[in-house]
Order: sequence, then C-alpha cells, then structure tokens
Amino acid sequence: MKKLTMVQAISDALRTALATDPTVVVLGEDVGKNGGVFRATEGLWQEFGDERVIDTPLAEAGIIGTSIGMAVNGLKPVPEIQFMGFIYPAFEQIVTHAARLRTRTQGAFPATLTIRAPYGGGIRAPELHCDSTESLFVHIPGLKVVTPSTPYDAKGLLLAAIKDPDPVIFLEPMKLYRSVKQEVPDGWYEVPIGKARKVRDGEDVTLIAWGTMVPVAEAAANEWAAKGVSCDVLDLRSLYPLDEEAIIESVKKTGRVVIVHEAPKTAGLAGELTALINEHAFLYLEAPITRVTGYDAPVPMYALEDWFRPDAKRVSKAIQQVVSF
Repeated sequence: MKKLTMVQAISDALRTALATDPTVVVLGEDVGKNGGVFRATEGLWQEFGDERVIDTPLAEAGIIGTSIGMAVNGLKPVPEIQFMGFIYPAFEQIVTHAARLRTRTQGAFPATLTIRAPYGGGIRAPELHCDSTESLFVHIPGLKVVTPSTPYDAKGLLLAAIKDPDPVIFLEPMKLYRSVKQEVPDGWYEVPIGKARKVRDGEDVTLIAWGTMVPVAEAAANEWAAKGVSCDVLDLRSLYPLDEEAIIESVKKTGRVVIVHEAPKTAGLAGELTALINEHAFLYLEAPITRVTGYDAPVPMYALEDWFRPDAKRVSKAIQQVVSF
C-alpha cells in the first residue's frame, strides 16, 4: 500500500479505472497535457493517449452533453468540471438528460457517467470557485451524490461511481486535497455508495457531517471528550442515497444531534436530515436538532472566508446547546 493524499488517491483511481476498463474515458478542460487544474489527471494523457484522456473546450454544457452521448453508446465517461461554481451551465444537461436517461428509456440505455467537481472553500480561491451547492443535485431524482473525506474513501468511492449504472456527482472537497496522507490499497476496490462511515463512537451526541466538515466535527468531538461528553461522529460519504439506518441507529443511541455542513442553511441538506430523524426517531430526541452551516449568502472573498465556513468553535457551541437543553 502507498500513502497518498486525496488528490493522489483520485488520480490513482482514474489510472486504475483506465487500465482496467477500456470503456472508461476521462474528459474536461486541461485534463490532458496540463494534468488538470489540481493535477488530479497528471500523467494520464501521456499513459493512455488522447482518445482516452481528452482535452475539451471551455464549455461545461458541451462536456456533459458529450459525456451523455458517450454513455448512451456504451462508454463510461468521467468528465471533470474544474470547480463546482462552474457547473451551472451544464445543469440543464445533467437534470434534463443524464438524470432521466435510464427511466426515460426504461433501462434501454445506460447513464454510466461520473461527474467530478471540486467544491467547498478553505483554499483562498476567488468567487465562483468555492460553492457548496450539493443539495441542488441531491434533490434531483436519478442522480447519486457522493463526497469523500479521506484518501481511502476517495479512491474507493470514485471506482464505485465509475461502475455504477446511474450518473454520479462526485464532489471533491478542495480543502482536503492535500491536507493528510493515508494508506491506500493498490488496484481496484470499492467503497459502497449509500453507506456512511462511523468516524468515532460516542454515547451523548451525534455529529453528522461530510466532506471538509468531517475533520471539523472530529476536532469539536475531541474537545468535548476531554470534558466527559462523547460524540458519535458520522461521515455520510453518500448524500444520495442516504444511509438512513446508520443515521437513525446513532440518533436512537444518543438522543442529541448536531448536523454540520458548509452549504448555506436554507434548504440545505441538514433540513432533509432533520425531517428524516423526526419521522423515524422523534421520541428518542432529548433536545432539538441543531444545524451548524454556512450563511445564506454567496461565498465571500477569501478575506472573509474563515468567517463563512463553520469551524470547531461553532460546532462546539452547538454541542453545548444540545447537551444543556
């Protein structure tokens, strides 16, 4: 096993998929000769050639439209959108065509495409580069949405997405691209879509997070462990489909819930999770469910970025709130 950063693990997954399955194709702006804006595709063009790793024009709708055509004809395209804030020109292609393809054709045509998009803030990028609008895609029937928080999960989830018969939005937390290294197995392995990861066992509070907010939740859990309050930390990994069983099991154990996400609060995924918990575990709750989120405003310029993104201090305050209710 090698110790890899998350972006190296993503690159390793793409290399493994291209080497294993001749129908896999990587495409996007600068993914070829340049190796991608974050170097996730570095070296792949030299290794697999320009019929498997394809530089495209700066045209997101065209990238996704082309990928849909490839999928219909039996390929497994993995298009890269350079930043989540650039994905909106392709929204119509994703929602109207990719998401509905299998249903519309009663399964006659596959929609096996995996759309990679870096998301979230924390790297001091300009406006439009740091969006965290995952709930837009979670709301669309026909799409699956996943996001890793570790290098191991990044490779395993990406390989599972590439094999999945449905279109998968694979969100890559930019803040975690190079923040840690972890042992990652060689070759093909998969992290199942729809399964959450238990990060930490606890008895008093359930912390639910994903992507860059997982280490933030862990930091808050560490602080409260020193005070004698243990937190069950759940990394959802799969935002749709949700691992409802893992969520409800944890809530029934602790009775107190804090949901943490970087996206704005209004209509964010925390609202859906709150409804889910109320439907299945309301009588187990010892305190109102609390949300720690980004603000209902466009992501600010980098000078204000740290004020916008939830940090361990805000999560810790929320834990105080549910524990003392």
